[in-house]
Amino acid sequence: MKFKNNTPTWIWYPGDYEIWLGNEMNNRRTERGAFFPPFWKTASHYVVVEFSKRLNLAASEEIEIAVEGRYNVKLDGKLQFGSPKRFTLPAGEHNLNIKIHNQATPPALFIKGKTVNTDATWKVTFEDKEWIDESGKASDTSVTIYMDAGYWNFNTAEQKPSQFRLATKPQQAVKEEKVKDGKLIDFGKETFGYIYLHGLKGNGTINLYYGESPEEALDTEYCETLDRIYVDSNKVTDLALDVTTDFKDDYTLIESKAFRYVYIEVSPSVRIDRVTMLYEYLPVDYRGTFRCNDEEINKIWDIGAYTMHLTTREFFIDGIKRDRWVWSGDAIQSYLMNYYIFFDCESVKRTIWLLRGKDPVTSHSNTIMDYTFYWFLSIYDYYIYSGDHAFVVQIYPHMVTLMDYVIGRTNPNGMVEGMIGDWVFVDWADGFLDKKGELSFEQVLFCKSLETMALCAKLVDDEEGMNKYAQLANNLQEKLLPAFWDESKQALVHNRIHGEKSDTVTRYSNMFSVFFNYLNENQKQAIKTSVLLNDDILKITTPYMRFYELEALCALGEQEEVMKEMKSYWGDMLRLGATTFWEKYNPDEKGIEHLAMYGRPYGKSLCHAWGGQALFIC
Repeated sequence: MKFKNNTPTWIWYPGDYEIWLGNEMNNRRTERGAFFPPFWKTASHYVVVEFSKRLNLAASEEIEIAVEGRYNVKLDGKLQFGSPKRFTLPAGEHNLNIKIHNQATPPALFIKGKTVNTDATWKVTFEDKEWIDESGKASDTSVTIYMDAGYWNFNTAEQKPSQFRLATKPQQAVKEEKVKDGKLIDFGKETFGYIYLHGLKGNGTINLYYGESPEEALDTEYCETLDRIYVDSNKVTDLALDVTTDFKDDYTLIESKAFRYVYIEVSPSVRIDRVTMLYEYLPVDYRGTFRCNDEEINKIWDIGAYTMHLTTREFFIDGIKRDRWVWSGDAIQSYLMNYYIFFDCESVKRTIWLLRGKDPVTSHSNTIMDYTFYWFLSIYDYYIYSGDHAFVVQIYPHMVTLMDYVIGRTNPNGMVEGMIGDWVFVDWADGFLDKKGELSFEQVLFCKSLETMALCAKLVDDEEGMNKYAQLANNLQEKLLPAFWDESKQALVHNRIHGEKSDTVTRYSNMFSVFFNYLNENQKQAIKTSVLLNDDILKITTPYMRFYELEALCALGEQEEVMKEMKSYWGDMLRLGATTFWEKYNPDEKGIEHLAMYGRPYGKSLCHAWGGQALFIC
C-alpha cells in the first residue's frame, strides 16, 4: 500500500513509531491516581537509523529536509557539511543516505522535492555495518538488512509524528444534581475525554471521582479512577502528576478518562460555574452500515459500533476505563469489526507491530500463550481483507522468530503446554477452568498458527518455510483427535496430563475445531448437540468467547439460535441500561453485581472491545 504520485510523507524504521506510540498510550493507565504500567516486556525504538535512496535524476534538484533527531547527509559516500535543511542533488545516478539519532522519539525523516520525496520506497536499517580500513576505504554493506520504510499519514514537514494527538470536541453534560457534599454530573452515555471546568475561581482542593455507573462515581473509596487538583489563584496543580499549570477562568484536566458520570467535591473557597468535557477520539470513516426490520438488532448494531469507536484509539485497546492497553485477544476481534465498519488498515498494522515488539523473543504476546497464536492468525486475516502484500513481507521475519520461540517450547509430543512465565488464559469463566497439561484449545490454536505461517511463507516466496510449517501443522492435526476426542462424550476433552485424557469437556476447543474444519461433518453435528447446545457444559459469560461460540453455531446452520442468543445476551445488557457493551455479562448476577470483577466492586469494564463484536455477528 504505497503512496501514489510521489507524495512526500514522514518515514521511519517499520514498527518503531508504532512501538513508541504504543508505549506512550499503554503507560497512561492509572488506578485511583497511581501510575500503572503494563506488566509485560516493553520494547523500544532503534535510536540510530539510516535512511537511503538510489536516485537517477534527469536534472539537478533542491530538496527540503526535516527530521526528528540529529542527522547527517551523505551523497555517494561523502559526508556533507553540517545538517542542511536544504540540499541540492546533482543530475545523474546517486546514492543518498541520511542517518538520524534520536533517543527520545523514533528517528523520522521528511524530504520534499520536485521528484525526490520520502515514501515507502525508501530503505531503512538500524545496522549499516559500515567500517573503514587503514587505507580509508569504506567497506560494502552487503550483509546489512534493509527494510522498506514505515509511514502513516504525516504528510507535511510541520506534522511531526511525535506530536500526534487524538482529536477532541466539546461534549455537554445532560444532567447535574447535588449529592452528599458535591455534584454528580451525568454525560448521558459512556464517553472518553477530559473534564473541562468553566469559571474556575478560588483557592482549595477539587476531587473528581469517575464512574461508568452512578454507584462507582459516588463511591469515593473504591471507584477505579479519580483526579485531585489544587487551585491557587491562577495556578492549578495536578496532585497525582505533580504538574502546575497557569490558567485563566477555565481549566482542562491533564489526563483523559473514561466515564459516564463524574462526582465532584470542592473546597468551600472554590467555585466552578459549569462542567463540560472534551470528547477524545480517533477520526475514522463509518463505511459499514446495517439496518433490518428488528429494532432491537438495529440498536445492538449501533451500540456495538459506538463501543468499537470508543476502543479504537491510537491502537485497538481492550476497555477504555481500566486497562486502556493493547491485548492480542481483544485486538483480533477489533480487527474483524474494523474491517466491516471502518476498514482502517493503518490502525490494524499499528496494533500488530506494537503487539509483536522486538527480538529477541522472551515471552508470549502479553505473556499469554493463546494471545501469541491470535497474533499469527491476525496477519493472514489482514492480508485476506486488505490484499496488503507489502505488510506481510515486512512482518514475516518477525513471524518467523516468534514461531521459533513457540516451537522451542513444545514438549516431546510436539504440543504446547504452559511453562514457567506463561499465562494460559483461554477465557474468564464462572467456574473452574483447568490450565494444566496439554489443553486441546491451545493445540487447536497452535495448529492454525502453523497453517498461517505456511500461507504467509508462500506469500513471501519462502518455499523452505512453507514446507516446514505445513508439515508441522499436518503432524499436529493428525494428533488432535487421538489425543483429545472422546467417543462416549462425542467431543474433544479439555486437556491431557501426562498422556491421560481428562473427563472434562469445555466449549473452547470444540467450537474452534468446528470453524477451523478440523472435524468431519458427523463430529461437528455431534458437537452441536453434546457441547454447544448442552446447558450442562460450563457456560460462557464473556462476549469474547460468546462471539466464537455463535460463529460455530452459524457454521452449523443454527442462525435462528444465534439470533435468539444475540437478542438475549446483548439485548439483556441494553435492558439493564448499557450504552456500550461490557467485558462480561452473567444473567444470573443482579444489581451492582454486574459492576464487579477481579475482586473489585467496579473492576468490570462496561465499554470493552470484545463486547462490541455483536455488530460483526449482525
